[in-house]
Amino acid sequence: MSQVPAATRALRVLRFLATQPNPVPLDRIARALEIPRSSAYHLLNAMIVEGFVIHLADENCYGIGVAAYEVGTGYARQAPLQRIARRPLANLVDRIGQSAHLAVPHGRDVLYVLEERAPGRPPLVTDVGVRLPAHLTASGRAILAAMPAEQVRALFPDRDAFVQRHGTGPASLTELRSELVDTRRRGYAVENGEVTPGFASVAAAVLDHNRLPVAAVAVTYLAEALAIEPLVAAVSETAQHLGQRLLGAKRA
Repeated sequence: MSQVPAATRALRVLRFLATQPNPVPLDRIARALEIPRSSAYHLLNAMIVEGFVIHLADENCYGIGVAAYEVGTGYARQAPLQRIARRPLANLVDRIGQSAHLAVPHGRDVLYVLEERAPGRPPLVTDVGVRLPAHLTASGRAILAAMPAEQVRALFPDRDAFVQRHGTGPASLTELRSELVDTRRRGYAVENGEVTPGFASVAAAVLDHNRLPVAAVAVTYLAEALAIEPLVAAVSETAQHLGQRLLGAKRA
């Protein structure tokens, strides 16, 4: 348990608000985070004073404030995750001879922030700066499988949230949940032709000190006769290594 419960709750509020497509009412925040309504109210007011939350009085809802945006842009400027991941990702490519990438959650999508292309391998759609639907990609499924169930439900509230690229992949929350159950059971995520026909991927989530997903490491390869066990082992080890490095960076 955290020794600073108020700080932990504030961070959980920010994480929750950041995943919502629109500002949300107080009762929904309290229910989602399982904290008393009065505590949520006082916490939100303190965060409003510091600029991390805004209150839309006409709608009686709360959303992300400018200060939270400043934190996000600061992260983008410093790119600590990319710095930490660059060498391990290059080592992964050298080890398996396939192209690899690092993706981070971005609403219902994943955003690719780092790519290491293996020599002689074809270019991929997962270039740096590209966003793809999380429910269709191995990276996204690895991240979603490590998220709390209520967060996944908030991201995919109805069938309209499920876009398709090639007519395959989950098209409802029930189908997505089934895919995520399989992902958790295996310990890694897979995708075959749902992003680009003829290509498949395996991925593993990078977890922070709270065991929550901050990114995913994935390898993409031609979907042909290929033993994926060595790929899975290498990807999982790299993701675990990055999580340990992130934890060490936080402690430093």
